[in-house]
Parts: sequence; structure tokens; C-alpha cells
Amino acid sequence: MPNQVIINAAVEGIVDEAVARRLIAHIGGSVGSVYGKSGKTDLRKKIKGYNKAAQHAPWLVLVDLNGESCAPFLCKSWLPDPAPYLCFRVVVRQVEAWLMADAEALADYLRVARRAIPDNPEMLENAKADMTKLAAKSRRRDIRLDMVPREGSGRMVGPAYASRLIEFTENLWRPERAAQRACSLRRSIACLERLVQ
Repeated sequence: MPNQVIINAAVEGIVDEAVARRLIAHIGGSVGSVYGKSGKTDLRKKIKGYNKAAQHAPWLVLVDLNGESCAPFLCKSWLPDPAPYLCFRVVVRQVEAWLMADAEALADYLRVARRAIPDNPEMLENAKADMTKLAAKSRRRDIRLDMVPREGSGRMVGPAYASRLIEFTENLWRPERAAQRACSLRRSIACLERLVQ
């Protein structure tokens, strides 16, 4: 068996890390180190360093589109000259959209009706808020307690929101299925496949 290509990554947060790890494994790569995990502002500050490292070794950098106007503009403004081994990809609009794109698996995990999950998750303005709304409909009390913010807590998500999404990503999420409903995911997988060829 040939040696697996080692791909380092940089991401915004721990759910994004789980997604990056799953994608690298999906395309037959091996995960090196995962950096960042301190938000979008921190990622932007360090992007030139990651780009420099990608002159010599494969890298995946994932950033959420969130409130930005469009992915190509974000890419050009952050990094006009990407290194040859850099796969700098924009998640439209948040990583939760990519997870929702595997609608059947997510419906099964959250114990909600399949029809409750949007068919075009990349069109959602705030996929994180929509994910918590889905969790609120769960037939499983533990999912609701973990993922939905407590009344009056002032939080956007429940106490184990990230842990639940990481569990789903590692064990049930199917990137190839999700890519059928998420164009930015499909392009990210294609970019990673080029790194391992």
C-alpha cells in the first residue's frame, strides 16, 4: 500500500476540525497537525504563515463565509497568491450547512423528520441557528438538552452542541452524500483529491 499523503490543516473551531479530519480521511489522506481553532480573525492573521508552509507540503485551510459577500472575494482579499500545495476553501456559509447536506444521516442522528432539514443548506443565512432549531425538534431529550440553549442563558447553542456535532461528523456524516447538496463542499473535496494525486 502506498504511503498516505500527510495534510496539515487550519480551521476556525473544533467542529471545523472534525470536518477537516473527516474530509482528509475521506480522500485517503492522513491528518497531520491541525492549527487555529481560535476563530476567523485569528485564522486570517495566520493565513500567510500557513500559505508559506504550503509551498512545500499539503495544507487544508477552511474558513466560514458567514457574513462575507462571496467566496471568491474572500479568497482574493485574504490570499491573492495561494501556494501550490494549499487547499484554501470557503465553507458556504457555515460548517453546519455541510453537515445538514447529509440530510438522511442528520435526521437519523437528531431523531427528526427528514423533511425538517433544508434541501439547500448553503442558502441558509445562519446554519448554526437552524441546527439548534432542528435539535429543539428532536424526539431525544438528551439531544435537546445538549444542543439547545437554555432559556435565558444568553447563549446561541447548548452546552454540548459542539460535542454532538463532532460525534455526528466522526461516526455518521458521509461527505460524498453531503457533496451532492453542497457545492462548496464538492469543490473542497475535489481540491483535496488533487493534493493526494
